[in-house]
Amino acid sequence: MPSIRSSYTDSLNFYGGHTPGELAETYGTPLYVYSENLLRERCRDLMNLSEHPGYGVNYSVKANANPALLGIIREEGLVVDAMSPGELHLNTMAGFPPEKILYISNNNSSEELREAIRRTLLVSVDSLSQLAVFGGLNPGGRVMVRFNPGIGAGHHAKVVTAGKATKFGVTPDKLDEVFALLKKYRLTLAGLNQHIGSLFMTPDGYLDAAAVLLDLAERLPDGALKKLEIIDFGGGFGIPYHKYDDEPRLDLAQLGGRLHALITAWSAKTGYGGRFLIEPGRYIVAECGILLGRVQAVKNNGDKRYVGTDLGFNVLMRPVMYDSFHDMEIYPPPEDKTAREQLVQTIAGNICESGDILAKDRLLPAMRENDVLGVLDAGAYGFAMASNYNQRLRPAEVLVRVDGTVSLIRGRETLDDLTRRFP
Repeated sequence: MPSIRSSYTDSLNFYGGHTPGELAETYGTPLYVYSENLLRERCRDLMNLSEHPGYGVNYSVKANANPALLGIIREEGLVVDAMSPGELHLNTMAGFPPEKILYISNNNSSEELREAIRRTLLVSVDSLSQLAVFGGLNPGGRVMVRFNPGIGAGHHAKVVTAGKATKFGVTPDKLDEVFALLKKYRLTLAGLNQHIGSLFMTPDGYLDAAAVLLDLAERLPDGALKKLEIIDFGGGFGIPYHKYDDEPRLDLAQLGGRLHALITAWSAKTGYGGRFLIEPGRYIVAECGILLGRVQAVKNNGDKRYVGTDLGFNVLMRPVMYDSFHDMEIYPPPEDKTAREQLVQTIAGNICESGDILAKDRLLPAMRENDVLGVLDAGAYGFAMASNYNQRLRPAEVLVRVDGTVSLIRGRETLDDLTRRFP
């Protein structure tokens, strides 16, 4: 298939010798396509940030919970978290044992906490209220506490997870109350964790927040530091979404060098011998996923050109929810070899909402009916946030293996799936 905008995926051999048109024809659209090569590369990027004993990577499963991808992530040596019974179920399905799953609670029910305790998971709580509930369910047990370092970061207010304007974490001024509850329920503080937000592209804020958490750990009362097993600095590692503008990457060499120096010096000073974890989600899976769709209608409303596709916000929510930018590639049918002029176009989906816009006023080669459209960097918070709004069916997912073969790793939903739970 001739291509008019595909230099990025061409440079990676993303589709493994297949063409996007062939995959769209075989599996239909919308279709999530993942690259095993790129997924493994991103896992190794982060596993190699530090050689400090105990350093590790905790993959944030909410970014993408497909068990086939989780299995690859497990093979690369990462541990995972779970924030719901569903995530826990898929982690277990992918082969993670209990000691490699952290249960990160956020306003969870007693039943959910009880199940995590039954499975012998280390649970992190993020409020005094949840700590008291956990203590009542598991007196004498081990627990992590999520603190709010007061430093937030992110590309949108809705993804900043620390600071004053967020629901997450216990503020450090509540430390005495935390320890009162630990004493009341005979709990051992086994870990500290935090998360400052999502999609940071410079290391300073992350390292500043890490230093805050280490300072907090050093100030723990009653010899609690000696009992700590895990210090989790959280995630939020960003990726460059503006691929065709050569947006620079997060400097992992600088981040890794500074993080390694920080934890090595702090461990030497304090005698801490436990684990240090980082908690990325997006960085691991975003770039390994591309969403394929098809152009179904093109029209002008006044002087505005609209390109209508089958990629509604039920398939990819990020542009609607966060005003997120995703770069696009365009793959015309094999018989279409004509030149395309550059036009400003707005790419819309097939949902009956005026906000169903995938990309607004983009200068791109003129798109035509039956073109295949590739939405880059869709592996994180893509399928994971998909829905059946307008009673649209959720898409299939395929994995391009290291050897170039393609595996169906989630079948496309059917109309029977829509009605399966009705009496």
